[in-house]
Amino acid sequence: MTNGEEPVERSNKSAGGFFLAAGCIIGVIAGGLLGQPSIGFLGGLAAGAFVATAIWYFDRQNDG
Repeated sequence: MTNGEEPVERSNKSAGGFFLAAGCIIGVIAGGLLGQPSIGFLGGLAAGAFVATAIWYFDRQNDG
């Protein structure tokens, strides 16, 4: 069902959620090997949040 209008072109967005989740998992594993899994989780969360924020920022810049 269309109303006769052309579809709006949407730009492809990059998703940073993968890096947030992967950072947590890798952080827990690395922290577990060092005997501090909770600190590893927090470090991985911070690193993943940084990468996800950077992806969002640069993707926003490319929208013009």
